[in-house]
Amino acid sequence: MAVKANTPRFKRSQLALAISAATLGGLSIGLNAEEAQGGREIERIEVTATRRVQSIHEIPYNISAVSGEELEAQRIVDSVDLLRGVAGITVIDRGYRNSGTVNSIMIRGMNVDSATQGDISLSAVPTVATYIDDTPLFANFILKDISQVEVLRGPQGTLYGSGSLAGTVRYIMNRPQMEELSGQVSVNLGQTDGSDGINLNYDGLVNVSLGEHIAFRGNIGKIDNDGIVDYANVYQLDGSGAPTAVGGDIAAGGPEFRYVEDADTVDITYGRAAILIEPVDIFSALLSYQRQEDDTGGRRQVTRGTNWVDGTEQPYGEYQNGAVVLEPSEREVELTALEMDFDLGFATLSSSSSLYNHKGESISDNTGFYAKNAWFSGLYAGTPRPLAVAQRGYEDDAFVQELRLVSNAEDAFIDWVFGAFYMDQDLKAFQDSFMPGWAAWMEATDQAALWISWGADVQDQDFFYRRDQTFKDTAVFGELTFHISDSLRLTAGARWFDNEFTNNTVMAFPVWPGFDSEPNFKTEDDDFLFKGNLSWDFSRQHMFYATVSEGYRRGGANAVPLEGFLAEDPAYQRYDSDSVINYEAGVKGATDNHSYTVSAFYMDWSDPQLNIATANWGFFAAVNGDKARSQGLELEARGYITDALSYNFGYAYVDAELSKDFIVLPGSGAEYLYAEKGSRLPGQSEHAVNLQLDYSYQVNGDLYWITTLSGYYQSETENSLSQSDKFRKTLEGFSLWNLQTRLSGEHWDLAFYAKNLFNEEGVTGALLENYMGTEPSEGFLGNSSKDYISLPRTYGAALTWRF
Repeated sequence: MAVKANTPRFKRSQLALAISAATLGGLSIGLNAEEAQGGREIERIEVTATRRVQSIHEIPYNISAVSGEELEAQRIVDSVDLLRGVAGITVIDRGYRNSGTVNSIMIRGMNVDSATQGDISLSAVPTVATYIDDTPLFANFILKDISQVEVLRGPQGTLYGSGSLAGTVRYIMNRPQMEELSGQVSVNLGQTDGSDGINLNYDGLVNVSLGEHIAFRGNIGKIDNDGIVDYANVYQLDGSGAPTAVGGDIAAGGPEFRYVEDADTVDITYGRAAILIEPVDIFSALLSYQRQEDDTGGRRQVTRGTNWVDGTEQPYGEYQNGAVVLEPSEREVELTALEMDFDLGFATLSSSSSLYNHKGESISDNTGFYAKNAWFSGLYAGTPRPLAVAQRGYEDDAFVQELRLVSNAEDAFIDWVFGAFYMDQDLKAFQDSFMPGWAAWMEATDQAALWISWGADVQDQDFFYRRDQTFKDTAVFGELTFHISDSLRLTAGARWFDNEFTNNTVMAFPVWPGFDSEPNFKTEDDDFLFKGNLSWDFSRQHMFYATVSEGYRRGGANAVPLEGFLAEDPAYQRYDSDSVINYEAGVKGATDNHSYTVSAFYMDWSDPQLNIATANWGFFAAVNGDKARSQGLELEARGYITDALSYNFGYAYVDAELSKDFIVLPGSGAEYLYAEKGSRLPGQSEHAVNLQLDYSYQVNGDLYWITTLSGYYQSETENSLSQSDKFRKTLEGFSLWNLQTRLSGEHWDLAFYAKNLFNEEGVTGALLENYMGTEPSEGFLGNSSKDYISLPRTYGAALTWRF
């Protein structure tokens, strides 16, 4: 029977499991039982990124793979920690709040958006595609019971389609194992600097054979972390959610404050169940269901500026946030998938069908934004207790179907892959903005009657927004690999697609009836994407490859108002697709004790999509620029220094900048310069290094002691591409170090660890003072500016029992 695309590759002995180095970024280093008496050898790792099972060294692209065993050994459950161990990948660390709203993964600098996007479901889709098995979905699931994670750098348009402009990350889940009863339970207890509480994480896993041809696998877990950040000046609220007034004076009394410790609590429940049926050797079916629920109490983001809460200017302390309301978030995501494989002899036919639903909502303090724009005094008559709250949410539903036919013949002159893809997606987003207590203050100051005479509806809600988008994508794709000789191969790939996108939006300003708008828009696009690759084995263990590939990201419609008082320029209505052509060359190879990959790339990006707010009224919109480019070098190396000491090293140099001025709405009459030619693209560091060392020692029998030191460094980054001092800031480089030591027996592991050993802040994004800071002249005494920090130093212990 043909090997299934998601069949686990890591069937190791207890010895190998115990001492395997968590060498993130590409290749697992292990020791097989029969190798115990000799030197260590690099284990063969197989990946399925090309839609067929191949050794990672046989694939003529820059690809990295991380095994689930490595994630488990290093207590990695978060994709930020995972991807920092992969050379050339940069992520914006927002913590768990809104972690599934916006994909913050950057590959090779392909990003023009501000590092602080995250609260809002964006118009333009991400530049990096993420897959759960064969389902294109960004859900940021907790990383548990993973078979492996595959990271493909550069455009993957032919096999993975729209959204894989810069690369693709595939999370491949474990499949049930036939004729096997096994499982494990784990508990992890820790404490993070800044918190007065503890982190308690626990999970369980079971694999059960239900007969000769059927097996079940299921896992369930819980993350219950105490908060870190104190909300230092939160308004006291009455039963209606409005700020209470000093002395009960609604007309003139200032706000009353309270201090909330450790507000950013994390409560996540997750689980997955799968049934595998193999009634005959030539057919298998895998039905799986995965679900996760997140509930967070606030932001893991801190305010660096000052406040005027006590009447004098005072700085914020460590791990304090200056928002005047708490900012919780919640979300639910569920994925149901059916994967079937038919061995037809000459080829394997695979079908992947999936349904998913992903929804969430959050509360954001927008008071600083209103105050900095003088809206409280300029638009709403002023108030001594200014408060602007945005309740935002999203929902993403989709049905996805893919069929693939992959040739089985070995030593054929041509290997081939053909497939068809269909996606029907419905995306919803909403925002309700409120100024709690404003209407009561208008009544108390006798201003309500006058405003009503002008046609106003004096109420607390000042903005209403609903966006309903549909996206349908149909595609056929294929790749042919010609084995010109035993050492020379040529691959050609293409994808034809046809997509349709509609945007129906309703927006209103309830205080001023009559300014409602219901813009609608529809776009269609079809095109071909191409890829060419040449690889040459210049020795038995070393390969040279060169690739030219094309990436694509769909366009869409913003549906901003075009009529009446709130009309924006019609040029905002639509944004076009963007594309990139990637030129890449590299060398990769392996010896008995070491492996390496070196690649150089140049990416030419046309019409880059930027998520912004419109110039007049700040509606959500995406616009196109002209040209950007990224060039650089990536290096990965791993292996054994001695029989007991293994290493993993990665380095990436990325030079990403605009190659032409970024002009918003060129030729429209409303155009303006957003950023100049030569501006560095935001979020991407020029230099990034990851390093890991693993030392293993056999105590006796089946008892091993393993110690791991891992580190990550990134140089400075730009917060935004914008030239405005409201957004532009250079963020300092930082390094993060982790240390773990563990004892591993035949059925158990006991580990002690320290994450972010030197307690680096690691800022990856910032909402600045000029954009959302304090403004006493508007009555706003708190401060809504914030830095996105890495998880502070965390100590802990973890115990795992296996059976």
